[in-house]
Amino acid sequence: MIRISELKLPLGALPVVAMRAADAPPETDEDRSPAPHPEAALRELAARALGVGADAIAHLQVFKRSFDARKAELMAVYIVDVTLSDPPQTAGLLARHAGNSHIQPTPDVTWKPPVHAPAGFSRRPVVVGFGPCGMFAALALAQMGFRPIVLERGRAVRQRTKDTWGLWRKKVLDPESNVQFGEGGAGTFSDGKLYSQIRDPRHLGRKVMDEFVKAGAPPEILYEAHPHIGTFKLVRVVEHIRAQIIALGGDIRFEQRLTDLRIEGTGDSRHLRGITVQDLRANQSYALDTDHLVLALGHSARDTFALLHARGVCLEAKPFSIGVRIEHPQSVIDRARWGRHAGHPLLGAADYKLVHHATQDAGQGRTVYSFCMCPGGTVVAATSEPGRVVTNGMSQYSRNERNANAGLVVGIDPADFPLDKSAWQAAFGDEDGKNLAAEARALARLQLPRTHPLAGVVLQRDLESRAFAAGGASYEAPGQLVGDFLAGRPSTAFGTVTPSYRPGVRLGDLATVLPDYAVAAMREALPVFGRKIRGYDMADAVMTGVETRTSAPLRITRNERGESLNVHGLYPAGEGAGYAGGILSAGVDGIRVGEWVATSLLAESGADKKTAAT
Repeated sequence: MIRISELKLPLGALPVVAMRAADAPPETDEDRSPAPHPEAALRELAARALGVGADAIAHLQVFKRSFDARKAELMAVYIVDVTLSDPPQTAGLLARHAGNSHIQPTPDVTWKPPVHAPAGFSRRPVVVGFGPCGMFAALALAQMGFRPIVLERGRAVRQRTKDTWGLWRKKVLDPESNVQFGEGGAGTFSDGKLYSQIRDPRHLGRKVMDEFVKAGAPPEILYEAHPHIGTFKLVRVVEHIRAQIIALGGDIRFEQRLTDLRIEGTGDSRHLRGITVQDLRANQSYALDTDHLVLALGHSARDTFALLHARGVCLEAKPFSIGVRIEHPQSVIDRARWGRHAGHPLLGAADYKLVHHATQDAGQGRTVYSFCMCPGGTVVAATSEPGRVVTNGMSQYSRNERNANAGLVVGIDPADFPLDKSAWQAAFGDEDGKNLAAEARALARLQLPRTHPLAGVVLQRDLESRAFAAGGASYEAPGQLVGDFLAGRPSTAFGTVTPSYRPGVRLGDLATVLPDYAVAAMREALPVFGRKIRGYDMADAVMTGVETRTSAPLRITRNERGESLNVHGLYPAGEGAGYAGGILSAGVDGIRVGEWVATSLLAESGADKKTAAT
């Protein structure tokens, strides 16, 4: 097949397909009327690019579609794969266009498992966490025949949804079943965005997308430039992937929290031999033997991070970002991005991506940027700990809510993390906090290029506790209008933008919640963003705090085989380990780690040699 890129058509040449309801059943392209793509027009463009007649193309498939709004006439930009009526001509045509970067061989995106478990193979890996990373690690292991055991501290996705609504509607938090913990991970209560900028030479991202579609996700996620699913559809998708893992011999256990590791050996010869698990339903603990454990924890498993530190697992502090959620009328963003085409059914709700590098005077040179933008969505309560407030963004598949929201965040690094004992004690309790603070100060005195690995958690918990207090200690969130934030005065009344955060927003001064350097950097960035997107710095736009969980505050370091640097058999994975950011990249990392685990299991058992001999 031949891949042809940069095929452009005006927006008016595309068939209009109405977006389906969030709870509609799955469909295929063949079900649709009209078809989703102008195939005849694309066939003509492809033939012209190749210098052949349209009848020379036997089959055309759209690989990607995006929109270019840089000029008054908005254009749809396609990448297509074509099969020739006379396949032997393919090599000649590719040779003829060898210097054309827009005409290339179609890459093979099929997932090829590196190994398969032989019949009767009895060793079973364990996966901790059933978010996108753990889900795809378990799915890959199951598809290779290794029958994984999955432990998830939260509940199954439908019960978890009810628990989450308990916080949003009734201000009742379940620390084990919420936006962060439970089947599907934090990505379930988000925009369901499925795009990433990771390097993916093996096209594992395509496998993630294919598996989502097989599980009931809309087929257009395979060709949209910025695909998304939305929470309602993700619920069913997650359930179907769970069923597939179970059908392949996997075992998925909910309300099972990892509480300890059994590690034997010393120095470079430390090996995982088992774990302790608390069954939250029965309130009982039990031991589980395993020497291959995937840690797909998610970025909010702070108690598990502390456990890993206590057991001497290699961790390191890493940069992340903090800030707020900012809301505008979606119509403002649509007009700024799409111009006269705003409201066109094919375009849907517009998104954006903004970056500003602050000056040394205003923001100490920090980067301010938009994060996890949710068109036509809502700001949601995303805490997992009592007495703390965290925000996140969520959209349904239809993206038809009144407001657009995004994180407006400022980059920070380990040098910003606190050392004072009181902050550590507030974060980890009096005795543990005192001891950990002493460790942190000792590291600082050594002047090593190292910060205590748990220091970022201290900063997160401090900001989230401040937000809880500023919101009235009821899980309402502190908020401020952009105009007041820029003027340095508290807000007292909402304007034209009604905030979507539930349980509610209490207006005040976000400068009392966020660090001074973050406030200064955001105040400099907002007018700059207003020049890029007209209306972005409108006085009535609402900022809701705080956004602290943009990524994990630490990394569980691993080697080139995916193992912990100092504990054999421990495989850190995904966003919580510091190796992914978002649903797609977490799924890709899960597949990769699943492959490493499977390869190691066979190598250690000698089954790979037996298989090769056979």
